[in-house]
Amino acid sequence: MKSREIFKEDIFTKNPIFVLLLGLCSSLAITTSIDNAIGMTVAFTLVLICSNVLISLLRKVIPAEIRLPIFIIIIATFVTCVTLLAEAYSFHIYESLGVFLPLITVNCIVLGRAEAFASKHNPWESFLDGLATGIGFGLALISIAFIREFLGTGNIVLHSLFTNKEYFNLMKLLHLEEFSSSFKISILTTGVGAFLVLGLLIALFNYISYKKQEKKKVSEVKEGEVNA
Repeated sequence: MKSREIFKEDIFTKNPIFVLLLGLCSSLAITTSIDNAIGMTVAFTLVLICSNVLISLLRKVIPAEIRLPIFIIIIATFVTCVTLLAEAYSFHIYESLGVFLPLITVNCIVLGRAEAFASKHNPWESFLDGLATGIGFGLALISIAFIREFLGTGNIVLHSLFTNKEYFNLMKLLHLEEFSSSFKISILTTGVGAFLVLGLLIALFNYISYKKQEKKKVSEVKEGEVNA
């Protein structure tokens, strides 16, 4: 597969959250803030890339009968490494994400890419697939988290991934700190709000995809008429 096709498919055509609706439990649980979404995206992408590449390298020697248990062992190994790194160098993210970091092991997106892609393609393509899927996953998480945090708390606050030092505060930047508590929809910080935001973003994603398909069909029809 070409690099462009891999990125287009994993980010847009088969986005793991907005199209395939996979891994929604952890995705909705941690999207209360952009900090959490970024932290989960980094951890998820690292695990996915590393497991994809290793599985691709071993694909010809792994017995087909026991491939799934071996895939899970490989994924769990990288999840443990990433969890320990987060605990050592980004403790606030480790503490904030809690149990959802080790739960990456059983995330159906990671295992699905191992089974559907890495076990059938070379290491370079598997690396690109892991990166593209991570980007698609991250864009979805950050989109959900942005809406939930901004509308749910009335502000957007970002912290350093490693030091937890605040480096961006939207309302402070706009000198509107006293108004931030007045403009918030607190239900969006709850589980119900997460599903509402997800539903709206899926609808928007599908609408954009539908419009692109319609535009493509119209251009193909016009091209066919010109050629005729």
